[in-house]
Amino acid sequence: MISDKFYMLRAMELAKNGTGHVSPNPLVGCVIVHDDKIIGEGWHRKYGEAHAEVNAVNAVKDKSVLKDSVVYVNLEPCAHTGKTPPCVDLLVKHQVKRVVIANVDPNPLVAGKGINKLNGAGIEVSTEVLEGEGRELNKRFFTFFKQKRPFVILKWAHTSDGFIARENYDSKWISNEYSRKLVHKWRTEEDSILVGYNTALHDNPKLTARNWTGRNPVRIVIDPKLNLDPSLHLFDGTTPTICYNNVRQDIKDNVEYHLLEKEHLLDDMLANLFDRNIQSLIVEGGAQTIKTFLSEGLWDEARVFTSGQRFKSGIGAPFIDKEAGNSEMVGDDELNIYSNT
Repeated sequence: MISDKFYMLRAMELAKNGTGHVSPNPLVGCVIVHDDKIIGEGWHRKYGEAHAEVNAVNAVKDKSVLKDSVVYVNLEPCAHTGKTPPCVDLLVKHQVKRVVIANVDPNPLVAGKGINKLNGAGIEVSTEVLEGEGRELNKRFFTFFKQKRPFVILKWAHTSDGFIARENYDSKWISNEYSRKLVHKWRTEEDSILVGYNTALHDNPKLTARNWTGRNPVRIVIDPKLNLDPSLHLFDGTTPTICYNNVRQDIKDNVEYHLLEKEHLLDDMLANLFDRNIQSLIVEGGAQTIKTFLSEGLWDEARVFTSGQRFKSGIGAPFIDKEAGNSEMVGDDELNIYSNT
């Protein structure tokens, strides 16, 4: 007999197909097994559309065997009506034999209610199968509900001699074209992207995913005194943008100016992003902004490119006093991934 872990791994692989398409929902995959044979598979493909369990059940040709089948799903089936009906009702309707779950849903709207409903219908439930892998898969979703803020990813590139930009703030181009394309891919996978005042002023970034197919993240800039020129790309109105500041509250041309208190700017900003249901944030600069996130411990992951270039002088790169959890080469750039756990 093939183990529960084998089928759960398959469910998680399916779930990854939803990356960049399902937020603010979690990544969920589902596998249905009858007599040690997979008879149905599915994953949540797009926010607002059918969930993984629905797609998997729909893939089963002979629905009569569902009562003798085992359903593997990496996150507890939902028990509330949102954009779609509760998935748990579908499983109860077909009286599946058993449901195997990696993680209990941290969303208070679910949080055990799906499991209780399955048990109440006489359906056997197994939990915590590859629980750690499930939490890693949906780390954004879990961070959002457990810490009441987005999952924060810090990203920067520095030279081999430790500089993030030249003395005039110029940072183009430290990393190679492959690394830059990878960054655009990352942008399609996250809800929002942020830069500080100096980066917006000197680099005039677009912060879009124009070099990769996918959605653009919500753009965020910190401009405390509203001194940035409104002609910058960030204010062109092509993509929803939030400008956090200490001056005014206003909305104009797809740009929202949101007033924050000076004392707890980052904490208040992350709390406001939570209220907006934004579950992930890439911080792309500049040095001082990233260093502030680091010093306040407001980060979950850092993605750091080291190029072979040397500036000899300039603006020093941030420093993380941790061992990288993963390292790989992207062309001739070294990419190190750090986790704040």
